[in-house]
Amino acid sequence: MQTRSNNFVLTALTALFFVMGFITVLNDILIPHLKVIFELNYFEAALVQFCFFGAYFVTGGIFGKLLEKVGYPAGVILGFILTAIGCVLFYPAASMASYPIFLGAFFILASGIVLLQTTGNPFVTLLAPGKEATALTLVQAFNSLGTTLAPLFGAAFILSDTVKYASKIEEAQSVQVPYLGIAGVLILLAVVIYLLKLPDVREKAEQVSNENHDGKKSVFEYSHFVLGAAAIFFYVGAEVSIGSFLILTMKEFAGIEEIAGAKYIVFYWGGTMIGRFVGSAIMTKIAPNKCLAFNSIMNICLITLAVLVSGGTVGMIALILIGLFNSIMFPTIFSLATKNLGKFTSQASGIINMAIVGGALMPPVQGLVADYFNLLLSYIVPMLCYFFVLFFALKGYKTR
Repeated sequence: MQTRSNNFVLTALTALFFVMGFITVLNDILIPHLKVIFELNYFEAALVQFCFFGAYFVTGGIFGKLLEKVGYPAGVILGFILTAIGCVLFYPAASMASYPIFLGAFFILASGIVLLQTTGNPFVTLLAPGKEATALTLVQAFNSLGTTLAPLFGAAFILSDTVKYASKIEEAQSVQVPYLGIAGVLILLAVVIYLLKLPDVREKAEQVSNENHDGKKSVFEYSHFVLGAAAIFFYVGAEVSIGSFLILTMKEFAGIEEIAGAKYIVFYWGGTMIGRFVGSAIMTKIAPNKCLAFNSIMNICLITLAVLVSGGTVGMIALILIGLFNSIMFPTIFSLATKNLGKFTSQASGIINMAIVGGALMPPVQGLVADYFNLLLSYIVPMLCYFFVLFFALKGYKTR
């Protein structure tokens, strides 16, 4: 196999992280779009995220074991292909204008994203020993570039000219061409990654295990991993909940319509992108867990401010700023949770991706609170999630 420098491989993997961010955040555009088309309440609209992130729980462990068999480069290629299949399924789902079929398509698409996620994160950490948090935060910045551009794409090609559609079917079909285009790009990326022949890193993972000599026989014997997986559950739950309801919150509490709201979402995800570039530099000077604790406290304060001022301009700015402090959370939690796991790394990555099911469960919980109380007060749900992340940053990350 042709050998390549770690820097080259990390550069190639940026495409993987960009795709994951881009496709995931398009959900935030589709939720208000589908809510109008199918006349859904908040809970029903949040089922998009339930199906999308539920795929993490169903397939995460399976894909973790698959990587042990096929290796990381094959995992990347298969992930792109499976995601492309999911995108193609949006075509028949839109043609039939059926919300249940849309939800099924979301699950298939998400399964491809799960495989990319299961492969990409440990791939990076194993290529950057001793600098796991910094390297993962840096490449995850390109994930945030995808999340920043996706709302602009969605506003231009999915939400635009909605009022001109004559029927529910025509409005639903507005997603067909954009998702077919995304599918084509994904197939192209799979071919490119195949031609690059990226190196496998399973031997490196085994070497880390041999050097540690800890005698552990299960990944669940590592307390920092177990608590880290829980922190991922709550962090992703908070991030997805906020992203899912932000456009609807802007409309209800600030009078901002969906298309304009989608453009404001750019600042939410753009803040995450900026925070990751800056955070990767800061964490070379300050311990990653301390940065994680600071950001958790800031998000708790921002949600508290938004609720206390009852929305409005100040409240919306506070909610958008959460994106900036979300920036380093996922890569930092992941790197701290998988530190020194060695041969268990691929299995741990699969389990952590199962923990991303928090993104499936928390939005419906927030939706129920919004239906029974009000949408702004429902942000207490993600705020409680950030309290657990704070605990992990202060105590739970420590290896024993």
